[in-house]
Amino acid sequence: MIVAGFGFRSGTALESCEAALALAQVGHPPVTALAAPDDKTALLAPLAERLGLALFAIPAAALTGVPTPTRSRPSLAARGTGSVAEAAALAAIGASARLLAHRHISPDRSATCAIAQGPST
Repeated sequence: MIVAGFGFRSGTALESCEAALALAQVGHPPVTALAAPDDKTALLAPLAERLGLALFAIPAAALTGVPTPTRSRPSLAARGTGSVAEAAALAAIGASARLLAHRHISPDRSATCAIAQGPST
């Protein structure tokens, strides 16, 4: 399984998430699922549907404390993890996950995407 995890501000346009995904995807196998905090998945649902991918809604408690290589102060303050995108991708897979791509930031800086890989299911 290869999961693209997302973090983004309220009011972010879907195009920003798509741009972050495109940046993170370079040089990596195609993603098989998307993941985001459960209170943010509504924005990503159309993208998941268009790509024919599952969308994992990650509970806030599952993001808190997930160790990530990135240490963003806003992410730490808002969600208790250094990168919401990295934490969402890792949490969607579980303990066997490893990051393929650290977070990539959309050109407008409102969305991030990271990619994690786990065993095939």
